[in-house]
Amino acid sequence: MSAAARVAAALGARAEEVCRRYLPQGRKQGRYWTAGDVYGARGRSLFVRLAPPGVPGKWTDASSGEHGDLLDLIRISSGAGSLRAALAEAHAFLASPPVPSSAVPEDYDRTQAARRLWQRCRAIDGTHAEAYLEARGIERCRFAALRFHPGLFYRDDDGVRRLPALVAAVTAHDDDIITGVHRTWLDPTKPAKANVIRPRKALGRVHGRAVRFGAPGVGTLLVGEGIETVLSIVTAIPDTIAAAALSAGSLGAFAPPAGVTRLVIARDNDPEGERAAERLARRCTRARLAALVVAPAGDDFNSDLVALGAPALRARLAPIFRCRDRAGDRW
Repeated sequence: MSAAARVAAALGARAEEVCRRYLPQGRKQGRYWTAGDVYGARGRSLFVRLAPPGVPGKWTDASSGEHGDLLDLIRISSGAGSLRAALAEAHAFLASPPVPSSAVPEDYDRTQAARRLWQRCRAIDGTHAEAYLEARGIERCRFAALRFHPGLFYRDDDGVRRLPALVAAVTAHDDDIITGVHRTWLDPTKPAKANVIRPRKALGRVHGRAVRFGAPGVGTLLVGEGIETVLSIVTAIPDTIAAAALSAGSLGAFAPPAGVTRLVIARDNDPEGERAAERLARRCTRARLAALVVAPAGDDFNSDLVALGAPALRARLAPIFRCRDRAGDRW
């Protein structure tokens, strides 16, 4: 048996606890844990087997046809970029003591918790979070949707500690009601992500929703996978109105706000990003909304910004936003 198979079997022995950790919006139904998808949205499309008959931990998404074991689920839902990273995440989980389901309060409202956290943060201007983004070549980041927390609790197998964090507000469609937040923990001594297993975590309802930069009106909206990806393009083309989905799954499920007539979809350069962007583009086509998918030269558009610089990125992407159709609308 391979190392990955052994880890998957060990995760299967704690299947319900894995689901409670990585699919917190789901719920137990008989021998299964149900959720909207492998990213943890609410719904009943994804089924994870919790107990025999059958192999505990095996899952199937009835909507997409995807299937796998709990190691696959952890790899996708945690954003681990490789099997090695997924194994590290799984080993960290397995090293923690089992938590009985009764220890998770059923009435815990993650959306309200996200809103309370947001109120405890301050503007990003002049903070360590702004320095982190500037270190990644991002010059335009003073948006209302971004804030800073100087000592946000981070919990892992080593205990609980306080670290500075970039906190982003997640909203639905075209309103300003916060449904969740996205947290990026930072190294307190330098402008970089904290050296922890999961420096990025979401809280609340984020699937299909986004972090919004500028108020969308009638015309073009840029949507991309990740805050840094979207802000890299905004840095290159400063008057861009944009929204950042927080995962490939959220990008594929993104709902353009009313008034948007065209969508520029900035994807990451990986299979999951490609599938998500094409899924969103197909939905736009069915809704008779013009959509164009753009891909980076490197891993993502932040990599392009750092490697090539803002002028080169602007030269490549500006024609997309300047193009006009016969009606004279901006593209």
